[in-house]
Amino acid sequence: MDHLLDDFATADLVSRAGTRWEGTSDRVMGGVSRETLALVPFAGRIWLRLTGRVRLENDGGFIQMGLDLSPSGGPVDLAAFAGVRLLLRGNGEAYGCHLRTSACLRPWQSYRAAFVAPAAPATVELPFAGFEPHRVTAALDPSTLRRLSLVAIGRAFDADLAVAEVRFYG
Repeated sequence: MDHLLDDFATADLVSRAGTRWEGTSDRVMGGVSRETLALVPFAGRIWLRLTGRVRLENDGGFIQMGLDLSPSGGPVDLAAFAGVRLLLRGNGEAYGCHLRTSACLRPWQSYRAAFVAPAAPATVELPFAGFEPHRVTAALDPSTLRRLSLVAIGRAFDADLAVAEVRFYG
């Protein structure tokens, strides 16, 4: 059992959920990191690619591609699933998948799981049980998921992460 969130088949930034992928950086809080988000062809399909330089000046340190799971911004019940499955590729660096739920009231609150993005396309599964709370005390409740983001964070480096499929798997 799985639920396809996006496979970029429509070659636009609108997901199958009807919500739009957005690029964001620490510039929203005074940082100086810069991101670029683009749809690119590779190996016969379209990939959403996040590139940029993560910098730590001005208490910064992140760039991300993120997506609300519902057009209303409200919660989506994904409790029937076990986690997130990504078809991705990158530059061999570590990245994070951040989930936000109804318990995340502040912008810095999330549930986080790390992964490495290899140069060759690979499938990565991130079980909900492996997501760690970040500045939130409630346990992750997949029945209240609101947002998913793929993030380059926490250290100065050149980010290059592309994703061809985002799914919830059972």
